[in-house]
Formats: sequence, C-alpha cells, structure tokens
Amino acid sequence: MKKFFAFDRHHTSYGRETLAGLTTFVTMAYIIIVNPAILEAAGIPRGPSTTATILASVFGTLFMGIYAKRPFAIAPYMGENAFVSFTVVKALGFTWQEALGAVFLAGLAFIVLTVLKIRSWLADAIPSSLKYSFSVGIGMFITFIGLNETGLVVLGVPGAPVRLGNLAQPSVILALCGLLLTVLLMLRKIRGALIIGILTTTLLSFLFGITRVPDSIVSLPPSVAPIFLQLDISGALTPKFLPVVLTIFVMAFADTIGALIGLSARADLLDEKANLPEIEKPMLADALATTLAPLLGTSTTGAYVESAAGIEEGGRTGFVCIVTAGLFLLSLFFTPLFTAVPSHAYGVALIIIGSFMISPLTRIV
Repeated sequence: MKKFFAFDRHHTSYGRETLAGLTTFVTMAYIIIVNPAILEAAGIPRGPSTTATILASVFGTLFMGIYAKRPFAIAPYMGENAFVSFTVVKALGFTWQEALGAVFLAGLAFIVLTVLKIRSWLADAIPSSLKYSFSVGIGMFITFIGLNETGLVVLGVPGAPVRLGNLAQPSVILALCGLLLTVLLMLRKIRGALIIGILTTTLLSFLFGITRVPDSIVSLPPSVAPIFLQLDISGALTPKFLPVVLTIFVMAFADTIGALIGLSARADLLDEKANLPEIEKPMLADALATTLAPLLGTSTTGAYVESAAGIEEGGRTGFVCIVTAGLFLLSLFFTPLFTAVPSHAYGVALIIIGSFMISPLTRIV
C-alpha cells in the first residue's frame, strides 16, 4: 500500500494520511445534509437523495484515490444543486428528471473531452478572471438561498421583491446564533466548523421544540429506488433544454478546474510550469462521478475545495480519499439524523459557503 501510493516520495505516512482523510471528511460532511435539502425543493425526496449523495461521494472519492492517487475528495457540487432546484425546476418549470438527464449528458461530454485531452487544453485557455466570475455569481446565488432558508429574508411585494424576515421568530433567532457560532469557529480555524454549526443548531432546535426529534438516529439507509435511474435523457435532448445542458456543463467545468489547480498548488503537486502532471486522471475521476451521480438520483459532482483541510494536515496521496470514502460510507447509517436537519440550520452553511465563493481568493479550508 505504501508503495502503491508512493508514501516515501511524498514524505508521508499512514498516520498522517488517515488524519488528513478524517479532517477532509469532517470539513465537507455538511454536503450530506445540505445537498438533499436543496434537491428536495426540486421534488427529489430527501431520504433517497441522502443515500444517493453519499454513494456518489463514495464512488467519486474512491476512484480519485485509487486511479488518480490524489488527495482530492469528490461530492455533489454546491451551486449546481441550487441551479438544478431553483432555476431549472422551480423557475423554468422543467422536471427534476430532465435536469438529471442534463447532468448525465454533461458527464458524458466530460468523459469524451477528458479522454481526448481537450478538457485540459480548454482549461489552459480560460482566463483566471473568468473562472473567478463563475464562482462569484454562484456564490451570490447560494448566499441568497441561505438567507431565505433561514428566514432572515423573505419574499416581499411587487417593486420590493425581498424584505427582512421576522427576526423575533424562534427559528430565525436560532439561525442567527448558529451563524455567529460557525463564524467564530472558523475564525479560530476549528476543523469541521460548518458541520459543527449545523449539528449544534439542529440539536438546539430539537431541545426548544422548534423541530421534531427524529424517532431514531441510526438505521439502515433509505432505499435509493424511488430516484434510481429516473433521469429523463430524451427530455434533456430537446432544443429548449440545450441552454440548461450547456450551463450545467460550464458551471461544473469551471468549478472543477478551479478546485484541481487550487488544491494541487496547496499540496505542492504542480510542476515548474504551474501545471498539474497527468491532470487527465483527476479530471476523469470527476467526469465518471458526474455521469454516475444522476443515475443514482443526485446532481453534478466534482473535486471539493474543502479537501484543502486534509492537505493542510499533511495529506498528499490517494490514501486520504480511501479514508474519506470509508467515513462517507459509514455515514449511510446516520441518515435519520441528517434528514431531520431543519432549514434554519443548514441555511447557515449556505450563507457562509456562498460568501466565501463571492470572494474566491479566500476559499474555505
């Protein structure tokens, strides 16, 4: 195993890689809660969606670790899930099955472009300012969704479409407290600040009777059958849906390139020309995960910038992903807790994530 992952060349060890994998998981575990909650707005049931989110993360992360041998965990992307739910389904009126069909087509395109090495060529051709602009736009969108989910802002009236929410409402007060706690934890550089903030807010919501306590915390994972293979590829191939497919493709493309280059720089994996050797391997892991995700019933997946937390702990090889994927798999048995998390708890994470995306030079680590 040490030889397979070249521990000696990367000056690392089992202990360091295991700690890095644990740190990466804790830092990005919020996606298990947030992704199904966002996709639920599109009509995808939260229980099966939670299972799909975890399985997609396990597959992508394992493939990244074993094939690409990079310490970059993979999970459903923030931004793309919000675009699917609130723009494609709720605003444009398409079905979630058609939206997942678009994600599948984008994944196939990624595979072809990666194998032909066109994707890496395109990555070099995109100006960095344009890559940042994608992040800023998505960040503003996610922040607004978080503000609305927590009740801090609500729909207004014609001429003033947004207004301040009822700050005296218990759930809103709890959301503000959760936001303050999470920010303080992040300022103190506490690993897993987002998931700690979400779970603390949720537990307080249970305690004060704002949210119903789940009947159990541990159970067998919900069946993915209601959403498995439910994507509508033929609907996504219609001319009116083409702009949606292109938008999903561009969003995921920009997110992946930014994440891979940024993480590789933090891990000191770039060559003297600031290029990532064999970049096609992590790109292929990303492409295959994106193609599998809609088959399971979830949105676009890709390398997570939160992997930088594990890199900061010394993680340098794919063994980090083996550990992270194992922890994701274990989380399958805690879905009753994840699906009980209220909007005023996970909305706090959306506000913070979106805010960091608005300032792409200060990404979450």
